[in-house]
Amino acid sequence: MKYVLVIGDGIADEPVSQLDGRTPLEAIDCPNMNRLAGGRLGTCQTVPKGVLPGSDTAILSIFGYDPRTCYTGRSALEAAGMGVMLRPGETSLRVNLCALDGECFDTARILSHNGGGIEGEEAVTLMEDLIADPRFAALAAPLGFTIHVTPTFRHTGVIDAAHEPDRSGMHFCEPHNILGSPIAGHLPSGVLGEELTALMRASFDVLRHHPINRARIAAGKLPANCIWPWGPGSAMTLTPFETLYHKRGSAVSAVPLVWGIAGLCGVETPRVEGATAELDTNYEGKVEAVLQALREGADFACVHVEAPDECTHAGDVAGKCEAIRRLDSRVVGPLLARLGEIDPDYRILLLSDHPTLLSTRGHDGNAVPFALYDSRNPGTPVKFDEAHARATGDHLAEGPMLLRALFAC
Repeated sequence: MKYVLVIGDGIADEPVSQLDGRTPLEAIDCPNMNRLAGGRLGTCQTVPKGVLPGSDTAILSIFGYDPRTCYTGRSALEAAGMGVMLRPGETSLRVNLCALDGECFDTARILSHNGGGIEGEEAVTLMEDLIADPRFAALAAPLGFTIHVTPTFRHTGVIDAAHEPDRSGMHFCEPHNILGSPIAGHLPSGVLGEELTALMRASFDVLRHHPINRARIAAGKLPANCIWPWGPGSAMTLTPFETLYHKRGSAVSAVPLVWGIAGLCGVETPRVEGATAELDTNYEGKVEAVLQALREGADFACVHVEAPDECTHAGDVAGKCEAIRRLDSRVVGPLLARLGEIDPDYRILLLSDHPTLLSTRGHDGNAVPFALYDSRNPGTPVKFDEAHARATGDHLAEGPMLLRALFAC
């Protein structure tokens, strides 16, 4: 028996006027997801009540870990996903490259939490030039603050143990939750708030006229002109996945967060060339990585697709709908067509990790729809969406129940 988990990041939503009072899942036809829903369809409270909703807390819960007891901060997971293992006393921060408008930091609005989708050599060059700038370096040194650079908008900062701050006194806003808002009132506060705000201000001064950003603006793109620290964390340990489920696993994703969760619990994290967190990700490559892992002895494989969440944060209704269509046709469909070549007996669990709402462009903590398919008893296809899932009355009260249901343990 082989087991596959498909996470469509943020595909769950609420009805919106742009879709005639429907959610994206309700508005579009996803025949392959509907096949999965013919097995078992229901809802699950992936994020415990009272816990801040996000992919970090939701995916931890889905994998079987209670974020109320194990969670030490999002950036600690992303650091692990980048191979940055925190030592005792060190504090990690997620560092986004964002897009701000105008020429004045104090009156700027945040236009994009991901620097207009910046990636590749542009992202690396901007961050390396920022780190090397004497003004920025002079502010970072007294904090023992270093930044580990990636070829995306996502980077990880680490404050060394000698400067260990009281993380409970650090206050941040997640940039994807305040898009379109003035940054004033949302800047870091509390412990090290002034120092980190000074770093943000310096980054804006250094980056806003950088040649890469001048070229991006000339091409009609948003500039990646300011860093945004958030999500403080410390070293985290997780019980091995094989200890929990007696299954060998693999997790295919394009984002460090998922690599970090998987890596910390001993699940392999193959990298897929061309896989991004955007709409143009390498869907076919991700499917091949899942199939290869299962052929090579993994019992369980997870494939995570970030694009629907990113489109929602951008307020892109059409983009979110297209991301869900591609998830259906280019991930779920091929898995249904080819898993039987490896083992005729297989199960697929499909769900949204959390809702991401087009109305707010932010995350939500309500229950999500899930579908659980068994090749031995496929059932009759039914529409996979929020309303049909609620109507079944099949509700799982917590995320860790999901994999127990998948493995029937």
